[in-house]
Amino acid sequence: MSPALQKLLEERKIMRIRRDPALVAKEVAAAKADLKDAKESLALKKSKWATIQGYYAMFHSARALLHEKGFREKSHHALLVAVRELYASEIERSLMQEFEHGMYLRQEADYGLKFSERGAQDVIETAEKMLERTKAVLKLK
Repeated sequence: MSPALQKLLEERKIMRIRRDPALVAKEVAAAKADLKDAKESLALKKSKWATIQGYYAMFHSARALLHEKGFREKSHHALLVAVRELYASEIERSLMQEFEHGMYLRQEADYGLKFSERGAQDVIETAEKMLERTKAVLKLK
């Protein structure tokens, strides 16, 4: 186990849970639904909501991966670090960097009221890549 993952466990920022395929499937379904909603919001020129919904599509994809390994997170940042550590050989570092950037854009849209159509498009593109990579790693169709 990596030192970063061990630290998250010790600080109780991630917790071990019983692996539950139904929970993994629920997270993948939520990712698909949020991605669909994000695209619809973007088409309606609602960039703030498209950014937030796109980020949550990424979030649920990441949670599916975390649950697959028998963990749950206590924060968005812990989720990012845990997935990056647990899937270092299966998920490209660049995709995890894009996920982190999406997290930043969501925070700006939600709390700073700073958002743009380009930012929303970027988040949605990353959400699509994240969902496809998650399905590939989990061997889902």
